[in-house]
Amino acid sequence: MKRLLSFAVLGLGLAAPAFADLALATSKNCMSCHAVDRKVLGPAFKDVAAKYKGNAGAVDMLATKIIKGGSGVWGPLAMPANNQVSEADAKKLAAWVMLAR
Repeated sequence: MKRLLSFAVLGLGLAAPAFADLALATSKNCMSCHAVDRKVLGPAFKDVAAKYKGNAGAVDMLATKIIKGGSGVWGPLAMPANNQVSEADAKKLAAWVMLAR
């Protein structure tokens, strides 16, 4: 049984990150303004990932923007602060966003 479970986990290795924090993003209301593959009010997560690809500080920078909010990068609409999101959750979300395709 353990072997079967190990193969199942390995088989999901590429798909798992795509769903790893969708529940967290939904619970923190990120999905009210964002989607993975299309612009809603804010940019698509895949566009954020593409913009910051190769930027070693992207996860920390995005985590800060998740908590404090931001404006001027994606147009005139400001992203509100999300003070209810912990630093640890913001970093999880930012890392997940950077995996968006």
